[in-house]
Amino acid sequence: MNESDERYSTAEEAIFDAFFLLIKDKDLEKITVSDVIKKAGVVRSTFYNHYENIPALLTAAEDKTIQDIFKMMESFHPKNDHDMCRSYYLAICNYTRKNPFLANLLQTPRGDAFFEKAITMFHRYVVDVTTSSISAPQDRVEFSYLIAGAIGSTLGVLHKWTAEDFATPAEDIAEILSKIFLSGILPYLSGK
Repeated sequence: MNESDERYSTAEEAIFDAFFLLIKDKDLEKITVSDVIKKAGVVRSTFYNHYENIPALLTAAEDKTIQDIFKMMESFHPKNDHDMCRSYYLAICNYTRKNPFLANLLQTPRGDAFFEKAITMFHRYVVDVTTSSISAPQDRVEFSYLIAGAIGSTLGVLHKWTAEDFATPAEDIAEILSKIFLSGILPYLSGK
């Protein structure tokens, strides 16, 4: 990476960080370019070199969040290993708590559009995985629904947790999600 690329990446990170910090204190619809550049410590032209406007920044934040979640998903290879499962869900909990954008989406109607986009991408991912690893079409359909159930239950738990302002320790939430997966989902997946 050359110096110009590093500056571009650093400015982009500063803009994201500022946007995420602003979401903690301000309604998404009220965040302006001026707010972001002031918080990020960049000039207006730097913002516009990266994003056309706040809706474009919002889309980029959604895409980055989905990409981060996919990276975590791809690192998880379900096995009947409680500690590995708990560690995976703890990483998701910590990511959710550190990403005010995701926490905000879990609590607001704006999240509906994000989750529709995310679920569509997750569905494509599951179809790709099941097509390459499961030969019988009926088994692929069932597997994809089981994965959808795992994603839905995880989102439901994270929604409740963020709505309660992270009152329950992340370790306890990870334990709950592990129990749901190991007792409710994995037994069905193991039969495939």
